[in-house]
Amino acid sequence: MEKKQKQDYFKLGYNTLKPEQLVFSNKFNEYLQLAIPQKWMLSVQKKYGLEKISPHGLRHTHCSLMFEADATIKEVQERLGHNNINTTLNIYTHVTKKAKSEAIQKFANYINI
Repeated sequence: MEKKQKQDYFKLGYNTLKPEQLVFSNKFNEYLQLAIPQKWMLSVQKKYGLEKISPHGLRHTHCSLMFEADATIKEVQERLGHNNINTTLNIYTHVTKKAKSEAIQKFANYINI
């Protein structure tokens, strides 16, 4: 959080050092309506002629990039906050199939050395 933002919140009576402090909140320090970040993103995408992607799309991209960076399924599960690893596996099966294929190729390369 930016220093100015922390000062502004402190003036309003919010301690931004608390672990439960929201990064993005409304003026009452409550959760934003789900449509708000989507509106922000659409505004920026339109202004700069960017391809449209939703906040959930960014989450999915982040997950895919983690797998490409050789993160384990357990690391991805924890990063995404899924309580059950099967949730991660069920949602990102196509990504994990690619990772499995790459793992097989790594093993094949290793035994051919």
